[in-house]
Amino acid sequence: MVRRGDPTGVLYRQARLLVFMVVLACGTFVGSVAAVSPSDSASSSQNFMIAEPKFGAGASTNDCSKNYCANTSVGDTAAGLMESSNYRALAGGATASEPLLEVAASGGIANLGTLDPSRTASLNMSVSVRTYLTGGYVVQMSGEPPGYGLSQLSTLETPTPSHAGVEQFGMNLVANTSPDIGANPVQVPSSKTSFGKVTEPYARPDMFMYKDGDIVAYSNTDSGRTDYTISMILNISNTTPRGWYVSVFSAVVAPVY
Repeated sequence: MVRRGDPTGVLYRQARLLVFMVVLACGTFVGSVAAVSPSDSASSSQNFMIAEPKFGAGASTNDCSKNYCANTSVGDTAAGLMESSNYRALAGGATASEPLLEVAASGGIANLGTLDPSRTASLNMSVSVRTYLTGGYVVQMSGEPPGYGLSQLSTLETPTPSHAGVEQFGMNLVANTSPDIGANPVQVPSSKTSFGKVTEPYARPDMFMYKDGDIVAYSNTDSGRTDYTISMILNISNTTPRGWYVSVFSAVVAPVY
């Protein structure tokens, strides 16, 4: 992979990022978790319990015959999240009582080809997260920066602009103009039902950084789907050793209770 006759090695510095998205639905939690059964209620006190409170034309959590059971609702006049500073409710038909963490991600292998000190190499990945009946979630990035043998690209430990010709590796999760990559988080269907956020160091446009194990995004409550775009930049210098640079990254999504 290395041509010794090339004094600068510019044409033979290669980079390939192997990106794997790993989803953890259990493991490291904050607080405690209590098991619930389909008959348990989200509205209860020491002496009383209400199973699926409902208003309107009608709904049922236990319509059964000899062979079948169903959760049903008829004529709902409202749907979605309602909340104040102290209370929160989901309006609509009968809802499930099991916690949910749903993640979709782009991953696999990305080959950035030949690196050049005169330009910035970049890569976009996407992670979508939705959660229900949890205290929210965190998205954590882990992995070593691109390396070849004993050489490893320098990481940006604080938010820093991209500079071609200077050895740099970093990422953020917002839209950028220099270079023109990335996108701001998209709340689906809207910001009234989806609440995912980017952590502050990774939320600055045109500023990049990376620390192994950093939490890059989160939600402090149940949330509809949030689509995140993770943007990585790679810059090399004329003194960067020649070789085939490889790295493996994981995006770990875990619920918080």
